[in-house]
Amino acid sequence: MRVLVVEDEEVMADALARGLRRAGYAVDVASDGASGLERAQINDYDVVILDRDLPVLHGDDVCQSLVGGGARARVLMVTAAGSVADRVDGLNLGADDYLAKPFAFAELLARVGALGRRSSPARTPLLAAGDVVVDTARRKAFRDERNLDLTLKELGVLEVLVQAEGAVVSAEDLLERVWDENADPFTNAVRVTMVGLRKKLGDPGIETVRGAGYRLLAGA
Repeated sequence: MRVLVVEDEEVMADALARGLRRAGYAVDVASDGASGLERAQINDYDVVILDRDLPVLHGDDVCQSLVGGGARARVLMVTAAGSVADRVDGLNLGADDYLAKPFAFAELLARVGALGRRSSPARTPLLAAGDVVVDTARRKAFRDERNLDLTLKELGVLEVLVQAEGAVVSAEDLLERVWDENADPFTNAVRVTMVGLRKKLGDPGIETVRGAGYRLLAGA
């Protein structure tokens, strides 16, 4: 799942990005409202964590533009203003959830996960393809009830392949969904991750479709 953090406080933005990456998310960061909106319009995010009081372009305007433009991303508005009126205002702007500072990171993480599962099209916590199951809430994967013990990147790749329901997924799409905007488009990260994932997944595994990408071959 890919997340955009729009936060002008550098220390806070870095802390959120590190924590979310440790949880297995691909994370991009923007330090003002205008650059955040630009990134959200270019990239396909599942969740946008949006500070309300932003420079250049206010968070309210960013939220309205995202909602009005039909963005797929769910918006979690974060702000120091935590009164009932402030929360109501944020939700009335189209935000999907609202979190007042200071907050526990565990709560933010839970809310991000819940919003990601509500992204369009809606996703359930359990994704399945044959005997392969990905538990997106617990960040685990199983085959025939056996824990696959995947790295976070392997888990992210498998999640995308399971969601594709047998369709071919290109390496570029995997970079877009599992890594972030800093990923080198010429990197071999996808290929290296695929080697480890195939070993753990076993047969039937992942088919390489020459010139097109990868397809999951799930067992019965």
